[in-house]
Amino acid sequence: MITIYGISNCDTIKKTRAWLKDAGVPHDFHDYRKDGITESLVETFLARFTLEELINRRGTTWRKLPETVREALTPESAVTVMLENPALIRRPILTDGNHWLLGFDPQAIQQTLTS
Repeated sequence: MITIYGISNCDTIKKTRAWLKDAGVPHDFHDYRKDGITESLVETFLARFTLEELINRRGTTWRKLPETVREALTPESAVTVMLENPALIRRPILTDGNHWLLGFDPQAIQQTLTS
């Protein structure tokens, strides 16, 4: 079973979920806003992806952060910032429990998570 992490109103999440449904791939969806996000989960993400990969610097949440927070962001401080602002986490994050993917890439999903 694949788990998707993200925010339900995100267009990329919607596209990913629709693709998985159309492909007949069973999956669970973990919505940061409804299901919550823990320090342990953020640390798991940081163990699998770099901070540069994980932080969505193109979104409004990033732009609304104080410049001092953005400039001083480290993996350690990022945990707190992501817990307070889950929309900062690039979406979607997908896992089958063994493999992890970041972003919507149907070919990678098919090759890595559904084989």
